[in-house]
Amino acid sequence: MNALLAFDSVEAGYGYARILHGISFAIDKGDAVAILGRNGVGKTTIVNTFLGIARLLSGRVHLQGTKYRDIRHYSAACAGIATVMQGRGILPNLTVRENLLLGAAPKRSGPWSLRRVYELFPILTERADRPGNALSGGQQQMLAIGRALMANPDLLVLDEPSEGLAPVIVDDVAKVLQRLSDEGTAILLIEQNLSLVERVVRSYHVLSKGRVVEQGLLANTTLAELQKHIII
Repeated sequence: MNALLAFDSVEAGYGYARILHGISFAIDKGDAVAILGRNGVGKTTIVNTFLGIARLLSGRVHLQGTKYRDIRHYSAACAGIATVMQGRGILPNLTVRENLLLGAAPKRSGPWSLRRVYELFPILTERADRPGNALSGGQQQMLAIGRALMANPDLLVLDEPSEGLAPVIVDDVAKVLQRLSDEGTAILLIEQNLSLVERVVRSYHVLSKGRVVEQGLLANTTLAELQKHIII
């Protein structure tokens, strides 16, 4: 199995609580995939499982074709998987530049550098020496994406990137993700904003109560059909 990320009958959770039940999916190079579902169905636990935050109870997680049973917090980053977490995780005591440089910690070679991130997000150039928490919500999301790109990932994972953003900023995020996808970066988008989903991804998996209950190509379904799965 040579997928960038694959779950094989994964059961995972926290402590004695089992959240994911038999989850299987794979993301290959160049894929753009969405995980959809209502709040509380286990979407973020998928991310936490391959980051080593949630406990893998059974099944296997494959990172770049390597099968893991004991996942460390650095395993995904070393395998070329960078994550933009829900809430963005900007470190307020570091400047914008320092937050970006932190993303390069895995020391993977590739096209992304400070210069290229600044070209993608010019506003970060202007605010490079400001504290990370001095940015607006939209600018912090740009910083979070830029920091992830500094790891030169093969797969970029985003957990609810539109949360709390104005529609015009969501549009900017969509354009950036479209560009990254066109340039060959695989995308895993965990999202409830279908206007963002339809512009970025090509396939989807719907989660309900910790199980995949539907999957398919976005081109073969309608937004109305998907909407029923994410109404809170």
